Amino acid sequence: MSSAEFSAGHLVWRLAMKWRVAVDRALDPLGLTHAQYVVLASLLALDRPSQRELADHTGLEPLYVSKLARALESSGFIARTRDTVDTRTVRLSLTPHGRTTVEPAVALVSSLLDRLLEPLGDRADTFSRELAALLAVPLG
Repeated sequence: MSSAEFSAGHLVWRLAMKWRVAVDRALDPLGLTHAQYVVLASLLALDRPSQRELADHTGLEPLYVSKLARALESSGFIARTRDTVDTRTVRLSLTPHGRTTVEPAVALVSSLLDRLLEPLGDRADTFSRELAALLAVPLG
């Protein structure tokens, strides 16, 4: 193996791709993609976020969140409503259909994450903190 194959950047990219593909495959029977799952699962944790707040929470581009939200709304998973104070702001919430779809998806992805982190044993919490520290570093 070349030294490039062991570089941190390459390994982070490979792990991210491995995770995305695994989640996409696991969620396919539920009719969800990884990106759709991220939006729906985030809506379980957030109280009627704006599209911008959801983009900040997920790390997805605001334009992509808007596109995903429109598609998820047309599929009956979420509701998009105008904010009562600032009508330029669109608020997002799960519909009952979205909730009954995402709850088993969260369990499925959680199980998948447990399998991924299993080799780390008791170091998994430290690994998560280190990943969070890396995500907090401004790059652009």
